[in-house]
Amino acid sequence: MYRLEHQKLHEQHKGHEAMHAEMVLILIITLVIAQLVLIEWKRRHYKSYLLVTLLAMWVIPLGLSIKNLWWRFVFIWLLFSCITGLIVRKALIRPIRGTTPRLVYKWFLFIYKLSYILGIIGYIIMMATLFGLNIVFRAKPNVWLDCGLLFVFYGLYYGVLGRDISEICADKMASHIGYYTSQGMPTRNLEPDVCAVCGNKLLVQENEEGIIENTYKLSCGHTFHEFCIRGWCIVGKKQTCPYCKEKVDLKKMFCNPWEKPHVLYGQLLDWIRWLVAWQPLILFLVHGINWSLGLE
Repeated sequence: MYRLEHQKLHEQHKGHEAMHAEMVLILIITLVIAQLVLIEWKRRHYKSYLLVTLLAMWVIPLGLSIKNLWWRFVFIWLLFSCITGLIVRKALIRPIRGTTPRLVYKWFLFIYKLSYILGIIGYIIMMATLFGLNIVFRAKPNVWLDCGLLFVFYGLYYGVLGRDISEICADKMASHIGYYTSQGMPTRNLEPDVCAVCGNKLLVQENEEGIIENTYKLSCGHTFHEFCIRGWCIVGKKQTCPYCKEKVDLKKMFCNPWEKPHVLYGQLLDWIRWLVAWQPLILFLVHGINWSLGLE
């Protein structure tokens, strides 16, 4: 009886090896072509690439969560979207208020640091599970691994989302203030005691210790609020002076060894963007090609 069932199973799947080989070949070719298209699109039309990627990052995980009834993610997504939406609205309003840039950078810097902490916690939990520390607390390894992966996912996802939105806000705010343009010269002259990021007065000189906040001077000679220039470089992903566009040496600027991992973490988030936003779309395209060719 078992032999007959085994024979029927083989007859039913006869020829599927060639079909599976075709499906794998289609997957590889699609991945290569899609990667080349994305690289060229990012190089030629960076703003449209960023907007479409941001939209995909925002919508696709929400759709998958609703489909699979992952209500915890839906609730956190709605909370993040509501607060971020209010912050973005303030950043886009003209004329921009003097307190808006600092508020925007504070929120996105908080999101960035929170995502960084969540990622580290998740990594520590997963490594502790691999070393068997879960046995000490009488916990099952799959529970700890699921918890670690959850922390890592939330950290990376909201870290990428926050960085992309903050880059758009940084461009809009700086262009509205008038000290920054994506091309050409600024529309306003920078006064010696004014920050080119937020447009507010500098409280202290760069060589003085400030009570509220210090002043930072770049190698090009332009001075900024320390918090503003850090937000501009780390959160807004800018590596140029907001006024003259001279390249900023992040290694020299962030000499504290505890701050350097934040720069490396930002590069990791850029790679995660492709994994979360574009991989589901590419796999959906592959399924569509297989379906049109009658491959199952």
